[in-house]
Amino acid sequence: MARIIAVVNQKGGVGKTTTAVNLAATFAAAEKKVLLVDFDPQGNASTGFGVPKGEDVPNVYDVMLGRHELPETIQPILPPFLGVIPSNSNLSGAEIELVTEPAREFWLRGNVRELLSGYEVVLLDCPPSLGLLTVNALVAADSVLVPIQCEFYAMEGLSQLLRTIEITREKLNPGLALEGILLTMFDENLPLNVQVAGEVRNHFGAKVYQTVIPRCPRVSEAPGFGKPAIWYDIGSPGAQAFLQLGLEMIGPRG
Repeated sequence: MARIIAVVNQKGGVGKTTTAVNLAATFAAAEKKVLLVDFDPQGNASTGFGVPKGEDVPNVYDVMLGRHELPETIQPILPPFLGVIPSNSNLSGAEIELVTEPAREFWLRGNVRELLSGYEVVLLDCPPSLGLLTVNALVAADSVLVPIQCEFYAMEGLSQLLRTIEITREKLNPGLALEGILLTMFDENLPLNVQVAGEVRNHFGAKVYQTVIPRCPRVSEAPGFGKPAIWYDIGSPGAQAFLQLGLEMIGPRG
């Protein structure tokens, strides 16, 4: 059965979508069958793979409206190993529409479970908020991957997110686990980055990945070409870090 991982951080600009896109590409490179669900109205994960976001492209919001079944929205990116379910700005209205639905927190779980037999990993790229869309992802997921930027407010935001995960576990999804915490946009020449990274590791121990994603211009450029960093420039430090992260996630954790 597929392992469902929600990539979550309520703070924007921490490398959440970059992580989801590059992990999907890395798992596919390792010949793992992976599905990336773009569950963010910004649709940046779709852009990261060059998937158009026009009205004529079936997307996750069309499933909510009953226009398509979820399997019909899968865009084959690297058959048979990688597929993407795209999103667009219309999804921003979903939180309002879901409010009146019974068991609204379980909408994504009920739909994504039918796809599990075809994949080994399902990645859910979530909005930069803790609203109903993110709660849907937390209820659907087996675990949560949290990318955090090594900056002053990182620990404060992380504490809030972990509390949300705990509440979700208590009330909606008892099996939800913390997959791991990923340090992103790290610059070893900045003392604050080094200090925050040390604090996170001291506090969370083995739950923090050994792999650290460095600041890397090539990673930032790649979405403009509709490619993950490992396809755009595999030799860049950022791409190499994501490849290492994939290996760390596939292998046993300490």
